[in-house]
Amino acid sequence: MTSLPEFFGDDSPLKELLPGFQPRAGQVWMAEAVADAIATSDKLVIEAGTGTGKTFAYLLPALMSSRKTIISTGTKALQDQLYHRDLPLIGKVVGRPVTTALLKGRANYLCLHRLDQLDDVAPSLAGDCTEVREWRHHTDSGDRAELTAVAEDSAIWPLVTSTSDNCLGQHCPQYSECHVVKARRRAQEADLVVVNHHLLLADLAMKESGFVEFLPDAEAVILDEAHQVPDLAVQFFGVAVGSRELQRAVDDVRVATLPFGEPELQRRVDRLETAVKALRLAAPRQEGRHQLDELMPDMREAFDGLAVTLGDVVRGLEVLSDGSADIAKLHEQLLGIGERLALLASADSWDGLRWLEVNPRSIRMNLTPLDVSSTLSGLIGNGHQAWIFTSATLAIGDDFSHFTSRMGLGNVTGLTFPSPYALADNGLVYLPPGLPQPSDPGHTDAVMEAVTPLLKLTRGGLFCLFTSHRALNAAKKWFRSHRTRLAGRKLLVQGAAPRDDLLRRFRDTGNAVLLGTGSFWEGVDVRGSALTVVAIDKLPFASPADPLMMARLEFIRREGGNGFAGHQLPQAALAMKQGAGRLLRGENDYGVIVLCDPRITSRNYGKTFLDILEPMGTTADIKDVERFFERHERSGAVA
Repeated sequence: MTSLPEFFGDDSPLKELLPGFQPRAGQVWMAEAVADAIATSDKLVIEAGTGTGKTFAYLLPALMSSRKTIISTGTKALQDQLYHRDLPLIGKVVGRPVTTALLKGRANYLCLHRLDQLDDVAPSLAGDCTEVREWRHHTDSGDRAELTAVAEDSAIWPLVTSTSDNCLGQHCPQYSECHVVKARRRAQEADLVVVNHHLLLADLAMKESGFVEFLPDAEAVILDEAHQVPDLAVQFFGVAVGSRELQRAVDDVRVATLPFGEPELQRRVDRLETAVKALRLAAPRQEGRHQLDELMPDMREAFDGLAVTLGDVVRGLEVLSDGSADIAKLHEQLLGIGERLALLASADSWDGLRWLEVNPRSIRMNLTPLDVSSTLSGLIGNGHQAWIFTSATLAIGDDFSHFTSRMGLGNVTGLTFPSPYALADNGLVYLPPGLPQPSDPGHTDAVMEAVTPLLKLTRGGLFCLFTSHRALNAAKKWFRSHRTRLAGRKLLVQGAAPRDDLLRRFRDTGNAVLLGTGSFWEGVDVRGSALTVVAIDKLPFASPADPLMMARLEFIRREGGNGFAGHQLPQAALAMKQGAGRLLRGENDYGVIVLCDPRITSRNYGKTFLDILEPMGTTADIKDVERFFERHERSGAVA
């Protein structure tokens, strides 16, 4: 059998399948490390810089190992890309049959039973409903990603997919045809299964609760984009109840009980719906996250009213549950909601942080554990499996302790494979002088004044990354008053269109200006001259008032540690690394990162942020930026 060095060497079979393939030392070293970890059922943490080729570096040894493997990705989009594009390609190289399966959470699959039960839909959903009914006769997988004619966020999907709360399981009349059951069966029979972190963590959480897991037992588990896992795990091992979930339960109970002709039960359902609305009205109007303990005096009456009316409906359903699988499932679902509400309402029942998230049309109550490292350690270490964690942003220099401590990994091997690209030559960090402090009301305007002159120095596009929606909106307002500063370029703003559509337009335009925050900090891949400047408005410190941050800081305080040095600083540095990583995505890409926070040079911790951008040089002189662009754009360095 061909060895890994041969697979990734000068005569690699990948050359015929991948135009432009070039051997990279880091790729073969990473592949060999992954192969060793799988063979010895060891744990391994790998930071692989842009261009390392980490996907193939873990796929190939996984396929060659003959071990049952689960690969988990950060998003469903990456999951689909890995399964439909990367796996088939690398499978041709391996040259032996390997059975693979794609497995998503149940909400991604069409539920035939719920579709059959769907009688009347709102006129606005009639077209989408028709598309779904037609599609059911043509799909083998039932994966809603197939049906591109219906928007991903269409309100039809919750009506024709199931959740763990409303799934009837083996009592379902469509069980033998169930797409979820078939997908799980394929996963159990496959050599390699591709999942996403949400599904993996849901399975681990079920193991922790004593349920039977639906993911197959595996001999190796590989987590790509592993930097996302600690924060996701905190959410999965917590408790939450939202107003949308409550309203869906009300709607389901109303529809399921109407045929029984129980007027008193319908009155109880009406009172429950009123109680859900009362809880929303008792919550603060201001969007964002709030500490629930501080709000409970004002919300206690609404909480108690919801608990009482919920209990009344539960007792009414219990009478009917023997004669109907649907009613029995609803009864079980509402009992679970009642238990979670009791935990959320009591300040003494659970060691965690209680908080409320207020959105424009909904609220969500949360109970977040202060630390999940011991839970994760028990789950990851409970078995004879290889665990491999990889991402472009896991370490501060060569120090992986921030990630490994949050994951409960203890003494684990950490390897770093820097980007093979010529970062020192193709990248430059610009620190505009004279900017006000981030707390200054005029900071965003000053950032725009400092960044827009670069549009005259490059023919490429500009990405402005903001740490808050407030700053993004301020920048959008600034451009309305300074249209000429765009130098004739198109302005694209997050929120004006779906994320993927904005990115497509940004790539196609070739020299646009895009303003983004949140999800635009990672997972964005724009190659070539369409992106030559990434400007970051502030150091991405999470707000100390953010409940997830508060929970973590409280845990560190109890352990006698320093919350800033031990969590806030490394978390912000890794977030910076993610944002800056949007710039150089190809071997011949070049560009400038503009850091618009004066704390970079005025505070001792500023050096941490500059260190993670090495070996790029740093300058505060815009003349250096001008010479940098002249050199690269004159040579036509971008392929």
